[in-house]
Amino acid sequence: MSESAKNRRQKAAEARGAAASAEKRRERLVRIVGGATVVAVMVGIVGVALYASNQESGSSSAGGAIVDPDPNAALPIGVFGPDESVPFGVPYGNASADAPVLELWEDFQCPSCGALEIANGAGIEQLAEEGAVQLVYRPTAFLDSNLGNDSSHRAIAAWGCAIDQGKVKEFHNQVYANQPTAEGTGYSDEQLLAFGTQSGITGDSLQTFNQCLTDGTYLAWAANSTEQFYNNQIPGTPSGFLNGEIVGSEILADPQGLVDFVASKK
Repeated sequence: MSESAKNRRQKAAEARGAAASAEKRRERLVRIVGGATVVAVMVGIVGVALYASNQESGSSSAGGAIVDPDPNAALPIGVFGPDESVPFGVPYGNASADAPVLELWEDFQCPSCGALEIANGAGIEQLAEEGAVQLVYRPTAFLDSNLGNDSSHRAIAAWGCAIDQGKVKEFHNQVYANQPTAEGTGYSDEQLLAFGTQSGITGDSLQTFNQCLTDGTYLAWAANSTEQFYNNQIPGTPSGFLNGEIVGSEILADPQGLVDFVASKK
């Protein structure tokens, strides 16, 4: 067994306890979101359990677009570097430096992440746009390993190309708005290219976006951020942290509850 596999086994063992707590949080999220999104959230809970078991077994993704982490790899414009406090994270919003930092770990294939976007994605964005929090999206592609594809890596890399064109929120939201109903179906390259146009990228910028996506320019960034997810022993997605303190899923999904939680920490 490789040293990397041993390390991941150890991290998985440490994550199992955290995963149990994460599942309880997701059960509360089910009660909040309700309706048609309940099924999606439940599938996401299963994904958390699969994360722990697959990491223990040392399984790896089957997708051909996945590359090894590279701390020296190119980063999208504005994304934090490996030596910064939130390495490989995507900042969004208009907050001052003294505003609390809200980190949101997400996987584009994660059904419960999609449910959170429906429940309070707009509210989270509004907090960032109003400057109440420094929002940092923390992308991870851990579900590729569970699902045997490379779709999360490719979606993150495509997002990086859109970030270069100033479409952080727009592309992020397009991916979730078009999340496949069946987990594991993933996103085709044609879909990811179309999301660029649907995000409002046009003209020469669209050509640059298309070439960036086709070249896989930011696949290593996706791998870097996913490695950070493992290193930080994040139990699953979505996971939120405000100045390092975990934010329960029921709070993340509740527009007023999240506003009140942020206010209580100032």
